[in-house]
Amino acid sequence: MDKAEQHSVRRPMDSARFDLNQQVLRTDLSGMPIEWIDYRDAVRLYHTEQVAYTCGEPLYKVHGGVNAITGDRSVIEVNSIIATTGHQLGYDDKRRNYTPPLNNRTLFRRDANVCMYCGIRFMSRDLTRDHITPLSQNGRDIWQNVVAACKRCNNHKGGCTPEQSGMELVAVPFVPTYAEYIYLKGRRVLADQMKFLLAHFPRKSPLHERLRSDFGRMIHPSS
Repeated sequence: MDKAEQHSVRRPMDSARFDLNQQVLRTDLSGMPIEWIDYRDAVRLYHTEQVAYTCGEPLYKVHGGVNAITGDRSVIEVNSIIATTGHQLGYDDKRRNYTPPLNNRTLFRRDANVCMYCGIRFMSRDLTRDHITPLSQNGRDIWQNVVAACKRCNNHKGGCTPEQSGMELVAVPFVPTYAEYIYLKGRRVLADQMKFLLAHFPRKSPLHERLRSDFGRMIHPSS
């Protein structure tokens, strides 16, 4: 891209056809997921030549400015997955030892919006964060000690452990890996992005079965 137009990439072509809120999955050169970015950040990475290769389907075709010398107009096509060069020193070690921050949105998504006591799926607004070992009994606010619970089950359990209240967990809580947490943070994960992320989950990840089912519905929505 010529210097005369280096700040002119700004307007998505026929923006009515595109959901500009759709996130792009950014990876490193080895293909390991790094983060979700919006189309503006993606265009900047293309523009600064930090995109090494792309995967997935094209999402946007973004028109830039017109070169004052040649009269040509730049066009950048943004894919759903882009591999980029460069990251901070020590990034790989940090990712291997990463413990994601705990918040209700990703917790409920980890548990598929299912109450881990009665096994019923709820809307997020009807779920609560339950501490398996209550804070009042020196339980900790960490991934391994929290589950999604409906308000009824949480009230019934009260300040007790599941054993003390005669309740059982339907699944064991776990700490998401970096790649799993990237998935949990995604606002709307496309089929090609989901397939890509699944390949980076641990083989025994509890998310595999659920996401394969979700992926199948995305590919065959009528089934």
